[in-house]
Amino acid sequence: MAVETELKLRITPEQLAKLKRHALLKAHSVTRPVTRRLYNIYYDTPKLDLHKSEMALRLRHAGRRWLQTLKGGGSVKAGLHQRNEWEVPVSGAALDFSAPQAAEWDEHLPQSLRKKLQPVFVTDFSRTSRMLMWQDAQIELCMDQGEVSTEQHSTPICELELELKSGDPQQLFELALAILEIVPFELEVVSKAEQGYRLLSGYTEHPVKGVSPALARTDTLADVLKTLIWSCLQHFQNNLRGAMGSDDDEYLHQMRVALRRLRVVLRMAEKVSADEQLAGLSKDISALCVALGHIREWDVFIAQTVQPMCARMAGHAGLQALLATCERQRAACYAALRGEAQARELQRLMLRFAIWMNGQYWQQQAETVQQAQDFATRRLHKLAKRFAQSGQQLNTVDAARLHALRILAKKLRYSAEFFAALYDKQKARSFLAALSEVQEVLGQINDVAVAHRLLDELAADASLAAHQEAVVLAKGWIAHDLSHQLSVLRKTIQRFNKQAAFWEK
Repeated sequence: MAVETELKLRITPEQLAKLKRHALLKAHSVTRPVTRRLYNIYYDTPKLDLHKSEMALRLRHAGRRWLQTLKGGGSVKAGLHQRNEWEVPVSGAALDFSAPQAAEWDEHLPQSLRKKLQPVFVTDFSRTSRMLMWQDAQIELCMDQGEVSTEQHSTPICELELELKSGDPQQLFELALAILEIVPFELEVVSKAEQGYRLLSGYTEHPVKGVSPALARTDTLADVLKTLIWSCLQHFQNNLRGAMGSDDDEYLHQMRVALRRLRVVLRMAEKVSADEQLAGLSKDISALCVALGHIREWDVFIAQTVQPMCARMAGHAGLQALLATCERQRAACYAALRGEAQARELQRLMLRFAIWMNGQYWQQQAETVQQAQDFATRRLHKLAKRFAQSGQQLNTVDAARLHALRILAKKLRYSAEFFAALYDKQKARSFLAALSEVQEVLGQINDVAVAHRLLDELAADASLAAHQEAVVLAKGWIAHDLSHQLSVLRKTIQRFNKQAAFWEK
């Protein structure tokens, strides 16, 4: 068994052609580029048992050779695919499990499944490969163009693969960062095999919610923090493509949730050990949160305030003008997000994170054996105490206090979600449900505050000079239920205060 370590990058054919001509490849090549056609037949059972077990079985025809390959296990982190790989040569275009090397396949591909295997899709592409020496690493760079197809459908393939032959994974990301200065691309989290399965099932892209990863009570703090950071980055990345090209604003919302969760974990890492790279990444994540937050503010304001008012008072010229101005403001924000410069910057940010995650900071943390549960108990106790103190005496509308309480609620909730697996799950579930109710009401109150701020900005907009009555009307619309929301908030906090601190024995 071998472990395959490769970085996948999605790229357009035009940019791929540009990269082929660039001096960077020639400067670091140690072999001449070789082009060959790779035809791959993927097999599975009618019920797709291999796919459900996160395995992939293929026959590859390359030149005069046929290779039978089984892949499984491993992980995908910021486009870095690491999978176990078993490979044997076979005589032709048919599966063959008789070779002595295939004996170790029994554990992963039992006889009961082998009898049911059938072709499910193919990938057919041209690969131009060359070996590079990058710093101290030997890296095979492959340029793939072709398609993946089932009996009824097909989709194009155009990607770069950087496969690590020797050296550290960090160097794959550093090479990718150098390539990004030449041509734009996207880190690809979906393998060619997974693209085939998606094509087979009729999969459509959709916003993806974050999932707290599994943790063990025996895990060290360093292992837990790394796991949580990768989880947040994956959540962000799973929604990035949709946010850049879809009209569904839930992609953007999920990106913001991922970033907020990431900021909480990075803050924990900063408390463990200061680091210059970490400080820079945290600063950039905070700035990105602000930029995406502004877009989200327009989304919420339009959907929850302006559009309902227009529906209720159809034909009101001032409200229609207000809606048009809001939509122009939102469109400008989205255009800035989806511009080529910002798109490339987001990929650069992911690569910088991956370099840091594979770098010296975590090598140093691996030398410590601090248990995650000890840190989690102290952290949760501190956040809960601060939240309880801030939640007292909410008898007046104090915007600054309510904002601080909302931020604390997020920190406590995300931290509790992260560490819940280390404690009694039932107690944690009840605690989180009550806290989520508080956070929901605080979010609604914050939406009112944001709406007031946006209306103040709109009042100064020249396009609304003749429609100031619409701004006044909108302010009255959003103000009528604020007192009710404050009453609900006090009740939800009272219910939450009855919850036991699940991290205490």
